[in-house]
Amino acid sequence: MTNTALLAMDLQNAMVGRVEDDAYLPRVAGAVDAAREAGVPVLHVVVGFREGHPDKHPRNKAFGALPDGAFTPGDPNAAIHPAVAPRPGEPVITKKRVSAFAGSDLDLVLRSRGIGHLVLAGIATSGVVLSTLRQAADLDFRLTVLADGCADSDPEVHRVLIEKVFPRQADVVTIGAWTGTLTEA
Repeated sequence: MTNTALLAMDLQNAMVGRVEDDAYLPRVAGAVDAAREAGVPVLHVVVGFREGHPDKHPRNKAFGALPDGAFTPGDPNAAIHPAVAPRPGEPVITKKRVSAFAGSDLDLVLRSRGIGHLVLAGIATSGVVLSTLRQAADLDFRLTVLADGCADSDPEVHRVLIEKVFPRQADVVTIGAWTGTLTEA
């Protein structure tokens, strides 16, 4: 069993619809498929709230102003995009804030599976990827960020994070470089 897992984060319809790069989703789908073929577990991380939003606080700038019903189980915008949809047996981790660890059971799932190396991809680079990377580093996970598997509405913020901030705590590689390591043996 591998100790590496790919975290496909916030690849929900609402977020994917904001990405201007038409090649983004096919690239990430390729990474997900390569992980599956290599036996690397894929964990899908989504933001989600209960009906009525009892788990959403109005002081939270990111989520406090969400309209009723947003990111609840019945919201089609909260669904994972079909191009990267989970296969049977692939966990879907529901988080309540920006980091994949916030309000979720991600740490429990990772430790139960003996996962010590996380490969991160998702939307947005300055949101879920940054927050998850920081927390995972503090939890002593080995980290890899798929540079072209991350997207952000601000290209300059994306560039600074990928080129200057993330390399301090993670290996930053392209999807092609990472998938190439999966087939070496």
